[in-house]
Amino acid sequence: MPLSHNQPFKLLEDAYGLAAGFYRMVFADPQADIAVCVLIRPADPTCRKPGGRLPIAQPKRLGQTRKVAQVGALSWISHTLLQELFDGHELVPQSLELHSIYYRPLDDPKAQETFDQRCCIMQAFLDFPRLRESLLVHRNLSGLVQQTMKAHSVSQAYVRRLWSMLCTYGFTSISLRPRWDRCGGKGKKRDLSPVLTRQKSGRKTSGQRLSKALFGTYGLPIQPGMSIAWRAIILQADKRVPSPKPSMRERYRQIIASHFAKAKAFESNGKIVDRPLVLGDYPNYQQVKRVLTKDIHWLQRVLETTSQGHFDRTLRGMKSRDWEGTSGPGYVYAIDSTIGDIYLRSSIDPSWIVGRPIVYILVDVWSTAIVGFYVCLTGPSWETAQVSLFNTVTPSKLLGDLWGYDMQPSLFPAPTLPYTLQCDRGEYLSKRAKATGMDLKLNLGYAPPFRPDLKGIVEVMHRILKNTQYNFLPGAMDARRAEYDLRRSNPAEATMTVRHYMQYLHECFFLYNLTADRSHRLDAHMVPAGVFPSPAGLWSWGHAMGIGYRQVRAEAELINLLLPTSDKGRVSRSGVTFCGNDYLSPIVEAEQWSTIARTSGKGLHIPVQYYPGSVSKIWTPNVSGDGLINLQISDLARASEELTLDEMVDAFAYQRLRAAEVEHERVLKSVQAWRRMQAIKASSIAQTRMALDRARGRQPTITEARAMEVALQGATPTAEIRGTRKLLSEVETTHIEMMEALCGEMNEERGNAD
Repeated sequence: MPLSHNQPFKLLEDAYGLAAGFYRMVFADPQADIAVCVLIRPADPTCRKPGGRLPIAQPKRLGQTRKVAQVGALSWISHTLLQELFDGHELVPQSLELHSIYYRPLDDPKAQETFDQRCCIMQAFLDFPRLRESLLVHRNLSGLVQQTMKAHSVSQAYVRRLWSMLCTYGFTSISLRPRWDRCGGKGKKRDLSPVLTRQKSGRKTSGQRLSKALFGTYGLPIQPGMSIAWRAIILQADKRVPSPKPSMRERYRQIIASHFAKAKAFESNGKIVDRPLVLGDYPNYQQVKRVLTKDIHWLQRVLETTSQGHFDRTLRGMKSRDWEGTSGPGYVYAIDSTIGDIYLRSSIDPSWIVGRPIVYILVDVWSTAIVGFYVCLTGPSWETAQVSLFNTVTPSKLLGDLWGYDMQPSLFPAPTLPYTLQCDRGEYLSKRAKATGMDLKLNLGYAPPFRPDLKGIVEVMHRILKNTQYNFLPGAMDARRAEYDLRRSNPAEATMTVRHYMQYLHECFFLYNLTADRSHRLDAHMVPAGVFPSPAGLWSWGHAMGIGYRQVRAEAELINLLLPTSDKGRVSRSGVTFCGNDYLSPIVEAEQWSTIARTSGKGLHIPVQYYPGSVSKIWTPNVSGDGLINLQISDLARASEELTLDEMVDAFAYQRLRAAEVEHERVLKSVQAWRRMQAIKASSIAQTRMALDRARGRQPTITEARAMEVALQGATPTAEIRGTRKLLSEVETTHIEMMEALCGEMNEERGNAD
């Protein structure tokens, strides 16, 4: 027999004098063929008992303690008959759970005192051997009731009420807990209704107290109390106010205007006009505010003050971990872009400020390791997102060559393409992204609109980066609100270029991957294995255990699919050029591309893959071999290898902006030179004309004049004039004699003067 003391059971149909309903077993004695149970709840509470009448429902006064119908009448039945009911499945054991308040500690000292007193009084009823012995001797509860009344000086009704509680909730001391939460005390509703005609509860108004002092009676208040009808109307009207809810005053105005000021009235002239509101015919502001704050759950009030999207992003409860559903490292990468809170300078001219950069970050969801990043000045777009993915899977040596820095890897094995790329809709929801994903066998997992919280791991990385990594870099914007009033952003303080910033972020992420504390991620298997609690440690352990995902692709294939492609590459007689820069490669020189272009009389256009972060390298298909040809920038190019493509284009754009000024300066210099040339020309004409007017007698020939001009200037002629050797010697001798005679005369005149 499975039924024992304190076991609840349900009797499906009337049988052997027992009515159908829920019972609780007091005790069962198979040897004496006796079973005693108590009816807790009949199957039909309104059924008429034999010889009885239906109960009359009496209205309960508000504020009155709700009395529970007492039970406890003993039902005696043969144990054999009870066994037959159980074997026939007409008696089904039940499990009745108590309210959760029974399992909470008592905070009120007075309630604790009452509970201890009840347990002391009902000690005899909680002692099963003593209860069983008394029932077998007296065949009822009178013996125990009389002993309890005499021992504790309590009334019979009080003992019967406690016995009813034991029968209803179970023969344990916890059933005697006081339920003062149901007594209608402080904070309970005391609404007015047409059935119960009573005055408004609570403190009398100032007008009523004055009336009592003057006339001896309080009278009725001007504003009636809250009624059941008013409460229902207020709640129904507030549902029509759209969320986010306005201020409480505005909500009150809309509720009164929409549901309490709609009545119409006829005037004497037959026109229908709005009936003015009368004081006392509508609830006041305090009554409406109490209904909207007390009758609506606090969580619902939070939902009313914000939008559903904002609640889901920042206020909802955490349902799971972000790595839930991810089998291991390498399966899911989360990618996101943001505007860096720092101002950068140009590599071309450090006096130029190029603004704030776009920063892409890729995070492995399972290990929380940062597997790749990219810094650029344009975007966001799928083109720059592809470059970010290329930075993730490219070897560290190639990435270091592009950025001019020894980028040490922090993750072993090196990251490869993931199984799923988790991203926003934005630039990733495009045909180009879909095509690239199909070529790389890459699944793109899009988050719903305005739900960045679904990839919160990468959003948190951006916040950590902004708050801690470069708060005090020159030109940085402090993201912590506590610092806003202490430190303002000043672009003039910027000192870093894009290349410097890329190198700085590499060291920041290198430090994070190796040192960030992930002790909470280590389970009982990882600790004995000696896993270092960091993102890099989790990454390495996951791949070592075989739960990681790796998709390795050839370097040429990654360059071809992820880097931007341009058809502006050209082979001319001077070599390979792209964006105005010359590029060199041993393969190009060996195959004499420039010679072919020169002898053919026309150049060739070739497709080119380029890296936007550096102009130092380009790639083009190798038409005579395998893979791609890697071309290095020439030393004679118009740009140096540390420049990004955006900076180089920006410099040429700046040059184009200054084209008008340059042309004006060129014209100005040309005009000034032309004027000076015209002045020289005019002067020579005037001098020649004057000399011709003064000339008399025989003129020397051209040969004689040239010889005399050369001798006069004291210069040796560079070439001998035919037939003038004798003439030159005579002229030189005559010239020397003349100069000596003149010098002698000047010396004599000087001596005479002294």
